[in-house]
Amino acid sequence: QARLVESGGGSVQAGGSLRLSCAATGSIYNNNLMGWFRQAPGKQREGVAVMFIGGGVTYYADSVTGRFTIGPDNAKNSAYLQMNRLKSEDTGTYYCAIGRREEMSQVSSPLEYNFWGQGTQVNVSS
Repeated sequence: QARLVESGGGSVQAGGSLRLSCAATGSIYNNNLMGWFRQAPGKQREGVAVMFIGGGVTYYADSVTGRFTIGPDNAKNSAYLQMNRLKSEDTGTYYCAIGRREEMSQVSSPLEYNFWGQGTQVNVSS
């Protein structure tokens, strides 16, 4: 079992930056993957960025490559998502999630993840 808590969402103008954080507690292992996902109104949840808990990035969505960075945060079993040059299409609810790499066939698919945070809202105005 794992519990995840996101923080850092908010409202920003296009071109601005936000940093999200996710802290995980419970049964967490270095070979677990922690991913950031987002869901815009009326759209399916999509993968944004994924990394190993122990370090090492495995995935960035094409739409965020070069603008977003995922990495381990200061606290143990935590990760940040640094979002730069934000666009209006980045608006949505952002979730972090954890899953077991050995059980996944597609690390960017939300269906592969077992434990989820409650989400944090990001609003980007143009």
